[in-house]
Amino acid sequence: MLILYAVLLVAALFAPLLVYPVFLMKILCFSLFAVAFNLVLGYVGLLSFGSAAFLATGGYTTGYLLTSYSTLTPEIAIVAGTLVATALGLVFGLLAIRRQGIYFAMITLALAQLVFFFFVQAPFTHGENGLHGIPRGELLGLIDLQDNMNMYYFVLAVFIAGFALVQRMIHSPYGQVLKAIKENEARAISLGYHVDRYKLLAFVVASGLAGLAGSVKVLVFQLASLNDAHWQMSGEVILMTLLGGVGTLFGPVVGATFVVSLEHELSQGALGDWVNVILGGIFIVCVLAFRAGIVGELQKWLKKKRQ
Repeated sequence: MLILYAVLLVAALFAPLLVYPVFLMKILCFSLFAVAFNLVLGYVGLLSFGSAAFLATGGYTTGYLLTSYSTLTPEIAIVAGTLVATALGLVFGLLAIRRQGIYFAMITLALAQLVFFFFVQAPFTHGENGLHGIPRGELLGLIDLQDNMNMYYFVLAVFIAGFALVQRMIHSPYGQVLKAIKENEARAISLGYHVDRYKLLAFVVASGLAGLAGSVKVLVFQLASLNDAHWQMSGEVILMTLLGGVGTLFGPVVGATFVVSLEHELSQGALGDWVNVILGGIFIVCVLAFRAGIVGELQKWLKKKRQ
């Protein structure tokens, strides 16, 4: 596994020499978003339709701070956006975490729609026009993030930190409890675990990571828009996770890479208006043909081969 991590790290370090850095940064931002979502769905078994609210909250908070306070450095604005998204996740969690299944999903969707309409009406978001011209600034007052290469390596570092946090969580005793709760919540309760607390913590951490992804994303594109808060964004991250492999570490990354790349290619061709239809068809095929996702099916195949 360490060899795999090393190979992927080397590939990521040299990738901007071959591929447009902004496109790579988009993949990294959505990969972090999907990894955060997978923490809740893949390891706790909670299907949330409100993930877009945290992505947008982090983005709008960071964008507003950077456009309103010229002396503010980007790392402070990103931390602020992450903290606000984390706080919103705590509110969502306290309201929804005691519910399960479709009830949890519908509560998170309803709360996310409230956040969406707040962003539509709030004067600081500029409504449908969004926040434009968000300055990237200088990281720690030293590194010019206006340079795409500098910005790429910063985004890469943020992604690695978020990925490492999730990886550490799921391989810790806490992560084992989360898996037990997903497999048999009643048994976990009988063993004395306060399952709601465990689920709430995972939900809050995932919300914070989604907010971090949104904060970095607005810095990359220098734009915060309502697209990030729309329910369709919540559906898109579900597609990324299911396509890559729910409950796998690299599944969300693979799924996000595939979806972002496919959207990019289709938008430049004659099928640009059919992007959502094609993604919907891929989702149906994924659910019917390989429920474990790309990485999940690959792991199954390798496991059979070893036997």
